[in-house]
Amino acid sequence: MGLEDKFDAAADKLKGKVEEAVGRATDDRSKVVKGKMDQAKGGLKDTVADLKAHTKDSVDEAGADRRRTGEAGGDGLVP
Repeated sequence: MGLEDKFDAAADKLKGKVEEAVGRATDDRSKVVKGKMDQAKGGLKDTVADLKAHTKDSVDEAGADRRRTGEAGGDGLVP
Protein backbone atom coordinates (compact mmCIF):
# COMPACT_ATOMS: atom_id res chain seq x y z
CA MET A 1 0.00 0.00 0.00
CA GLY A 2 2.83 2.42 0.78
CA LEU A 3 4.45 2.08 -2.62
CA GLU A 4 1.10 2.60 -4.34
CA ASP A 5 0.58 5.78 -2.29
CA LYS A 6 4.04 7.03 -3.30
CA PHE A 7 3.31 6.42 -7.00
CA ASP A 8 -0.04 8.19 -6.69
CA ALA A 9 1.68 11.18 -5.07
CA ALA A 10 4.37 11.26 -7.76
CA ALA A 11 1.70 11.13 -10.48
CA ASP A 12 -0.10 14.14 -8.96
CA LYS A 13 3.17 16.06 -8.74
CA LEU A 14 4.07 15.29 -12.36
CA LYS A 15 0.58 16.12 -13.60
CA GLY A 16 0.76 19.41 -11.72
CA LYS A 17 4.14 20.32 -13.17
CA VAL A 18 2.91 19.64 -16.70
CA GLU A 19 -0.28 21.60 -16.18
CA GLU A 20 1.64 24.50 -14.67
CA ALA A 21 4.07 24.51 -17.62
CA VAL A 22 1.21 24.45 -20.12
CA GLY A 23 -0.47 27.29 -18.24
CA ARG A 24 2.70 29.37 -18.32
CA ALA A 25 3.24 28.65 -22.03
CA THR A 26 -0.32 29.64 -22.92
CA ASP A 27 -0.53 32.46 -20.38
CA ASP A 28 -3.47 30.71 -18.68
CA ARG A 29 -3.27 31.59 -14.98
CA SER A 30 -6.03 29.14 -14.06
CA LYS A 31 -3.93 26.25 -15.40
CA VAL A 32 -0.89 27.53 -13.52
CA VAL A 33 -2.89 27.64 -10.28
CA LYS A 34 -4.46 24.21 -10.95
CA GLY A 35 -1.00 22.80 -11.62
CA LYS A 36 0.36 24.20 -8.39
CA MET A 37 -2.63 22.78 -6.51
CA ASP A 38 -2.01 19.33 -7.99
CA GLN A 39 1.64 19.55 -6.97
CA ALA A 40 0.63 20.51 -3.44
CA LYS A 41 -1.86 17.64 -3.35
CA GLY A 42 0.91 15.27 -4.44
CA GLY A 43 3.20 16.63 -1.75
CA LEU A 44 0.52 16.12 0.87
CA LYS A 45 -0.11 12.55 -0.29
CA ASP A 46 3.64 11.91 -0.16
CA THR A 47 3.81 13.18 3.42
CA VAL A 48 0.82 11.07 4.45
CA ALA A 49 2.41 7.97 2.88
CA ASP A 50 5.62 8.65 4.82
CA LEU A 51 3.68 9.09 8.07
CA LYS A 52 1.76 5.87 7.49
CA ALA A 53 4.98 3.97 6.83
CA HIS A 54 6.67 5.49 9.89
CA THR A 55 3.67 4.72 12.10
CA LYS A 56 3.56 1.11 10.88
CA ASP A 57 7.30 0.72 11.52
CA SER A 58 6.92 2.18 15.02
CA VAL A 59 4.01 -0.14 15.85
CA ASP A 60 5.90 -3.15 14.49
CA GLU A 61 8.98 -2.18 16.51
CA ALA A 62 6.95 -1.71 19.70
CA GLY A 63 5.40 -5.14 19.21
CA ALA A 64 8.82 -6.69 18.73
CA ASP A 65 10.07 -4.96 21.89
CA ARG A 66 7.14 -6.35 23.86
CA ARG A 67 7.78 -9.85 22.57
CA ARG A 68 11.49 -9.58 23.40
CA THR A 69 10.88 -8.45 26.97
CA GLY A 70 8.02 -10.87 27.54
CA GLU A 71 5.84 -8.00 28.66
CA ALA A 72 3.06 -9.44 30.75
CA GLY A 73 2.41 -6.81 33.37
CA GLY A 74 4.07 -3.86 31.69
CA ASP A 75 7.07 -3.76 34.03
CA GLY A 76 9.55 -4.79 31.33
CA LEU A 77 10.89 -7.65 33.43
CA VAL A 78 11.23 -11.06 31.85
CA PRO A 79 9.30 -13.65 33.93
